Amino acid sequence: MTDRAPIHLGSGEPMLLLHPFMMSQNVWKKAAPLIAGIDVADPAAPATGRYEVFAPTMPGHNGGVKGPFFLHSGALADDVERRMDALGWDTAHIVGNSLGGWVAFELERRGRARTLTAIAPAGGWRHLTPVKFEIVGKFLAGLPVWLVTLAFGERVLKLPFTRYLAHLPVSATPEGLSDADLIDIIDDVSHCPAYYQLLVKSLTLPGLLEMADGSAPTHLIICERDRVLPHPRFTRQFTTQLPKDTQITYLEGVGHIPMFEAPRRVADLIVGFVDRYATPPHQAIG
Repeated sequence: MTDRAPIHLGSGEPMLLLHPFMMSQNVWKKAAPLIAGIDVADPAAPATGRYEVFAPTMPGHNGGVKGPFFLHSGALADDVERRMDALGWDTAHIVGNSLGGWVAFELERRGRARTLTAIAPAGGWRHLTPVKFEIVGKFLAGLPVWLVTLAFGERVLKLPFTRYLAHLPVSATPEGLSDADLIDIIDDVSHCPAYYQLLVKSLTLPGLLEMADGSAPTHLIICERDRVLPHPRFTRQFTTQLPKDTQITYLEGVGHIPMFEAPRRVADLIVGFVDRYATPPHQAIG
């Protein structure tokens, strides 16, 4: 298990980045510096961005705190709220991918979002709709892979099929993941008790509700090569229920977690949207 201390970079308006199911804050390691305006070639140079970026690991995931046995989106949102309170953030620009998008919508419902950017968000179903059971079935079908990962750890990289299987729920192509990405993904997956905790609990709960009542400016990003929550089956509730002024972007050529294979494109989309609603620099608030 690798330490997954929160990513905390830059200065200016607060921006919260939330990771997908079974992953950690590590998914933001390439995009977060770009959002914060940090020169990756010279990290010691002053940040040129206008955002203070914070990417924590949620409970039940690699490096996160231990959560209740049956985790659910509300408990994850509770933990994120505590982290925001500790930073002195009443509100923030909230960005979430997959499960992180589900939690981001819950935080918006609680009045904690200045803007909301949802990248391939989960939760776009009602209590007994088929798509909910389909996504739970997908993750349960991955149980043998999870068990192999638990048994072998990083040694699973030596197996010939690892890169192919690993990319299917993450990137558009196997080449979209570097060797370092694979190591981090395997470490996250093999240290994720939320795998069974969230799946069990999700069977008893509805998905996202009251989306049409959201008041924060919202940006929905749909990933073209998403195999986990493919469009349009898993995006229909978002595209039909979100407020009419929601911005919808179709991100071509990327999979379910696009920050691995296209960090610059993702960072530019996030900043380009949030900049329209951010306070002018001379009035920036923290």
